[in-house]
Amino acid sequence: MTSANGSDATLSEEYVQECFHSYLKSSLTHAKAEGLLDTDTLSSAEADLMITGPALCLYFAALRSTTNPPSVPLPRRSKNSIAPPTELSLTNCPQTFRPFWLVWSQSVPPIQALVPEYQHDLARIICGLPPLVQPPNPRLKGIAADLRAVAIEISMRRTFQDRYASDLQAAIDAGGHSRSVKASFVPPPVYDDASLRPSSSFLSSPTTSSSSLSPIPPSPSSPTPSILTRDTPAIEFIRETLYAALADVLERIPYLRRLLRTDPPRAYFAAVAFAILDVASSSATRSPKTLMESGSGEPAVRGVLGQTVRLSQCPADLRPFMQELCAIGTASHEMEEEDSDATVKALQNGEDPPIPRLERVRDILQGGVGHAYNDCTAQGDEERSVMTESSRIDPRRRTTSTENRAVAFANRINALALGMTKLHAFRERQEIVFKVLAGVGG
Repeated sequence: MTSANGSDATLSEEYVQECFHSYLKSSLTHAKAEGLLDTDTLSSAEADLMITGPALCLYFAALRSTTNPPSVPLPRRSKNSIAPPTELSLTNCPQTFRPFWLVWSQSVPPIQALVPEYQHDLARIICGLPPLVQPPNPRLKGIAADLRAVAIEISMRRTFQDRYASDLQAAIDAGGHSRSVKASFVPPPVYDDASLRPSSSFLSSPTTSSSSLSPIPPSPSSPTPSILTRDTPAIEFIRETLYAALADVLERIPYLRRLLRTDPPRAYFAAVAFAILDVASSSATRSPKTLMESGSGEPAVRGVLGQTVRLSQCPADLRPFMQELCAIGTASHEMEEEDSDATVKALQNGEDPPIPRLERVRDILQGGVGHAYNDCTAQGDEERSVMTESSRIDPRRRTTSTENRAVAFANRINALALGMTKLHAFRERQEIVFKVLAGVGG
C-alpha cells in the first residue's frame, strides 16, 4: 500500500515517535474530558498508567483509521503545509515497530465494527473501568488485551518513558485546573552501556547458597550487607527471592542474555516478568486447599531462607503486590491443568494437541506480543531464530480470537513487573542487581 502523499519510503523511528506522542497527549486529554481518567489518576505514579495511556492512543488511532489495510494519518510536519498528511501503514512503518503495527491493525476492524456504546465500553475497560452496557460484550476484553499488550511493549521503550511525564502533564493542564498539579511519573532507572560493565567485585559477590545468604549483592549502606536474618522485613525476602529467580531466568533463556546487550530495558523487564511467573508458580500459595494445609488463611510466599512470608507481614501499601503475585500463581496452575486436560482430550480424539496457553504466555513474555508475526515482516532466518529459542514460529501461536487468555495473562504478569520496578524497596537495589545480571548474562 502507498501512503496518501504518494510515498512508501520507510519513515524514521524518530518521526513516528514524535507523532505518537502528539496523539498520546490528545488521547489522554480526550479521555480526561470523557471522564475515563481524572486529574488525580493522571498525576499518580501508578504503574498501570504506563499501559493505559498508550493503549488509549492505539484505541483512538483505530477509530481514526479510514483505509483497508488500516493506516493512520500522521500530524503534518508544518502547520502551514498544504500537502496531504502522511499515512503510517505497514509499507512505511519502521521495522522496529512492525510487530506492534500488525497486532494493532488486526484489532482495527473489530473495533470499528462495534456500535458506539460498545466502543465507549472498550475505552472504559482499557482504563480499568467496568462496562456500562448490559449485557456486556464478551469480545471487548480480548480486544482490550491486545491493545494493552502492544501498549506494554511501547511502555518498555526508554524513548517512551523519558517523555511520558510531559504527555501526562499536558493532559493535566488541558482545560485549566484550579490547583497546581504535577505529574509524578518517574521513569525506571537507566540501564546504558556503562551500567552494564560489572566489576569483578560485583561478580564475586553473588552466592549460590540461598539457604543463608542473599543471592544478590547488598546495598552499600547495609550494616550486614549479604545476610538475611529472621528479622529482615518481609518485602526484602520477597525482593531477594525474585532477584534470585532473575539469575535463573537469564541462565535458562539465552535470548534474554543476548537482549541485554542490544536492548537492556526490554531484557530487564522480560527477565523480571519471567521471575514473577517462576516465583508465583513455585513459591506462592495457590489455592484454598494449600492455604488450609499451610495453616494460614492468607496468601503467602516462601522466601529465600525457606521462610514463609504472609500477606499480613507486608506493609499495607505493598499488600496489593503480594496478593497479585499469589493470584498469578493460582492462575498459572489452573491454566496448566486446563492445558493438560485439553491435550488429553485432543489425543483421545485423534487430534493434534493445541499449543499450551502457558507456552504462549512465555513466548509473549520473551519476545513480545507481536513476535510471532516475524514471518510476515521479511526478517531473515537468523533474526527469527533469535526471537524463538525453543522452536520455530508456529502460526498457531498467534490466534485471532478476541478472548485470548494467554495475552491477557501475559499482560497481567507484565503489569506486575512494571509495578514492581517502581516500588521503592526494589528501585533502591535495581542498579546493582542489573550489573550483576549483566555479568551473569555475559
